[in-house]
Amino acid sequence: MSDALPEQLEESPQPPLTRASMAEARAFVDEIRAGLQSRALAPYLGPGVTAFQPSAVPSSNENLAEFLGKKVALPRRVRGNMWAAAQYIESQRHRATLKLWLEEAFRSPLEPNVLHRRLARYGLPLIVDTWYDSAMRRALADQSGWVELQGISRAPIAEQRWVRAYGADGQEVAMSAADSAATLLYKPIGSIEPASNFIISDSDYVEVLTEIDIQSPIPDVVQQRRASLGFVFLGCRFNEQTLRTYARQVSKRSKGPNYCVVDPAQPPTRPEQRFFKELNMKLLNYPWSEFFALLADA
Repeated sequence: MSDALPEQLEESPQPPLTRASMAEARAFVDEIRAGLQSRALAPYLGPGVTAFQPSAVPSSNENLAEFLGKKVALPRRVRGNMWAAAQYIESQRHRATLKLWLEEAFRSPLEPNVLHRRLARYGLPLIVDTWYDSAMRRALADQSGWVELQGISRAPIAEQRWVRAYGADGQEVAMSAADSAATLLYKPIGSIEPASNFIISDSDYVEVLTEIDIQSPIPDVVQQRRASLGFVFLGCRFNEQTLRTYARQVSKRSKGPNYCVVDPAQPPTRPEQRFFKELNMKLLNYPWSEFFALLADA
């Protein structure tokens, strides 16, 4: 990838940005809320949204890597790396074992937090959720006319599809059902519910990333809807190239504008800062938990 850097530079944090004032945060919230209310923005949710309220499931890549490291002795080179740890388990213990442990990690039903519920009530045309829990699905349960699209690992099922579609009842439906859905919940890396689809190991990502530049893994209906939308990135880090690639390709050819909230407790790396500029993001440096509370406030 063009933004690849040596590991020590990739992980090197930059000096902290100046934290925004409460007034600046409220103005940012008002702008985003107006975009959501007019259905001109699509939320792009990372695991930081799951971490907004305490839960029993892993709420970061590092948490999940730690969980997997407790299930099996991992080589030092893969410890702390969710993708590499998953690949090691898949190679040494079989895909079925990896899936079993991921189901254990996310088994506890995660109730939607106040931000999930607030986003569900906007009736948005598109919500992108890039973590494996099912809280956003559960938040949409009281709404009507929505369909969930999930990325799938193609290797175990030996088929050509990149995505499966599910209705509110958890049953698989035809992809054509997404065309007329009022809201699309797009889970590009899968989810625990309703069918335990996980894109997580290096081999999974090799499958996807070889074609994502030409957009093949991204459903046509997502590509159509994003053309009139901007994205608001919430609870996301982009300190790994894989994370940047997914965000770049999912938001490709979208209308904009794009927004991102940067938590001052996690200063962005140089690649992240370049990525923010590449997507022409409007940034707010403010603690995620405080910002989410403001955004969820009625």
